[in-house]
Amino acid sequence: MQLSTTTSLAEFLASPNIEESPAWEFILNHAFQKSMPTLFHSRLQRNLVNYINQHTEPFEAIQELRCIVPPYSPVPDIAIVAVKDLPNEDGAFNSAPHWLIEIRSPDQNTLLLQNKILHCLSHGTKLAWLIDITRQQVWVWQECELPNIYVKEDLLPTLGIVPELTVNTLIAMTRQR
Repeated sequence: MQLSTTTSLAEFLASPNIEESPAWEFILNHAFQKSMPTLFHSRLQRNLVNYINQHTEPFEAIQELRCIVPPYSPVPDIAIVAVKDLPNEDGAFNSAPHWLIEIRSPDQNTLLLQNKILHCLSHGTKLAWLIDITRQQVWVWQECELPNIYVKEDLLPTLGIVPELTVNTLIAMTRQR
């Protein structure tokens, strides 16, 4: 859902409702409310965050972390950030995450998701995944390279932060309680 055209990132960040659930994002001078996650989306998000956090100390995977990457304010489904770079105070993360993961919901605009990913990649993100549960595939961007599409038993790159996963293992997380 689109709120309205807003003149600036500062005006958007001053809006009182941007932390409602689901959160609002500011992309291309527009405020958009994220889609309400489905059961499989929620399970995958939770299980993947737990998997990443169980396998790394120097990084933390965080669900729905507001990032400030001017002139955007994305809220990735999962942001993986070096612990040393996390703020000492509660609030938004004032940078692009090192690795971001988006899980595409059926009603989400893929071009908007890709725009958000490309913006973060151009501002320091090293790795981005766009997971399509329905198609059982993962689009992967590494820094400035064109995306690759991974399926089935393909090993997904993880920046060496955690053991590599296959797409099938990732999709199986949607059914894991």
